[in-house]
Amino acid sequence: MNTVTRLLLSVALALSVAACAKKVKEEPAPAPAPPPPVDTTPVDDGRYSPEDLDTDACLRQRVVYFDFDMSNIKPEFQAILSCHAKYLRDRPSARMTLEGHADERGTREYNLGLGERRGNAVSEALRANGGSASQIEVVSYGEERPTCTESNEGCWSRNRRAEIIYTAR
Repeated sequence: MNTVTRLLLSVALALSVAACAKKVKEEPAPAPAPPPPVDTTPVDDGRYSPEDLDTDACLRQRVVYFDFDMSNIKPEFQAILSCHAKYLRDRPSARMTLEGHADERGTREYNLGLGERRGNAVSEALRANGGSASQIEVVSYGEERPTCTESNEGCWSRNRRAEIIYTAR
């Protein structure tokens, strides 16, 4: 066989092999699957957030009342103080001022002292439940800022109080 014949046979053989090859239809690669959705639901770890000061029923209660001429906290306010103490534990940057008040009876000096004792009683209860003294300031207004100005027991009882004022959430 001469060279031309061999060359023609090689070409013919290559063409026949190519013709017999199975044609594969190429499909585009599948698009990558989208990432799973990210769950943005806040995890409830049981800690208070600053928003809770406005929404939580317990934290919204910020007045503690006292009996006549006493600085003992009424038992029904212990749960409220526990909530506020937990808020202070959960939020180390939170700060509060406790404003002590008294009714109009007694001298100005006596009522200022009584207001301070009431504020200190609330401060002690908060610290006993885990609040930090560095987060709490006590101020006494005595009889100077009454919520009620009538001269009767119902009005006086509303003025014997300590108010919780958050200065930093």
